[in-house]
Amino acid sequence: MLKTSLLALSLSLAAILGGGVSAQSNGQPEEFTATAIVNNNLRAGAGRVIVRVERWSSEAERDRLAAALSKGPDSLLEELRDMKSVGSIRTPDSLGYDLRYARQEDGEDGGRRIVIATDRPIGFWEAANQPRTINYPFTVLQMELDKNGEGKGTMSVATKIILRHNTVELENFASAPVMLNDIRAKAIRN
Repeated sequence: MLKTSLLALSLSLAAILGGGVSAQSNGQPEEFTATAIVNNNLRAGAGRVIVRVERWSSEAERDRLAAALSKGPDSLLEELRDMKSVGSIRTPDSLGYDLRYARQEDGEDGGRRIVIATDRPIGFWEAANQPRTINYPFTVLQMELDKNGEGKGTMSVATKIILRHNTVELENFASAPVMLNDIRAKAIRN
């Protein structure tokens, strides 16, 4: 297990989940593709991941999640599960699953920071046998993009989200998050 309190991730999560996000734009629907590099205690390898944001989460949704997080991770999970889908995440050869939260804020030099969160799929075996992974019910993506819509980020697939001393902490079940390299954004045309 890895406790991640990376300053950039914590600040992004705190700013986007908490109050006070400046210059946040709802923006248009987008698709992000990235090379996902896994190198942790669970497995190693690389592959493509496709993230589609059909709509951006509203300030009211952000506020609901921030209020739930202040009550604890179980409240956050319950609130997140009740939210309408904002898009999906998948690999090229999978069906994918729903994303529940997506926010962006202006970054440096015309870029932007994006935080995406969802409850992760729990399979039948995991639900029935209740291994330690059951205590890590969230998936969180954090992306830093430049003004051209290219960048890098991380994806914590099985993680806990904890609010401690006004800092959002992620505790990953794996020894390291998945690295997202070569991220490219493109608008979705309906």
